[in-house]
Amino acid sequence: MAKRTRQLEFERTKWAHRYAHGGTLRNQRAGRRGRVISTRDPIHLVLKADRACVPGGFRAPRRFRLIYQLCDRYAARFFIKVEKMSVQGDHLHLILRTTRRSLLQNFLRVFAGQIAQRLELAGLLKREFVAVATMLTADVTDTPAGGAGGGGEGRRRLWMHRPFTRVVKGLKAFRTAMNYVQLNEQEARGVIRYRKERLRGLRDDEWHLLWGLGWS
Repeated sequence: MAKRTRQLEFERTKWAHRYAHGGTLRNQRAGRRGRVISTRDPIHLVLKADRACVPGGFRAPRRFRLIYQLCDRYAARFFIKVEKMSVQGDHLHLILRTTRRSLLQNFLRVFAGQIAQRLELAGLLKREFVAVATMLTADVTDTPAGGAGGGGEGRRRLWMHRPFTRVVKGLKAFRTAMNYVQLNEQEARGVIRYRKERLRGLRDDEWHLLWGLGWS
């Protein structure tokens, strides 16, 4: 009976995360499989940084502009359609679409790697951090993080985890994801007050504000 219960719990865990990969899921058995990518459905991407690396956060004007410039450049290069993006203090949210797995993998690797390298070159990272994010190479090649070419031994990395992605299935889930990213942006701007309930805690006037801003 106990064995059967454990098996059911594992199956439920896999089912809950069947479209997700990366981030803290790598600490769970369900997250140690290949990244699920769809060429038909939108994908929610989250890049999480070590806040200590960027005093003042990503929303500091120079970092903010640089991140948007790099997103525009590499989204165009790898034919990625960015539906919505929000730059937070220590992480990024993107809702995007791709037409090929290889294009998305290249975008994840190059976009995140270029943010780290360009911030370092501009003097916008603390000196004890290393820009070369070897974990991003590992995300595509499955080689161990910190392997050949990583460098920076004894130094902390900008990115805390591999990129988190979740395939967004269905129109309702898409609307929720878009609203969630828009909510993050308005909270960062101070337009909407942060609440633990997030979308569930919004007042009617705040919902109207999100809808009025649209998704473009």
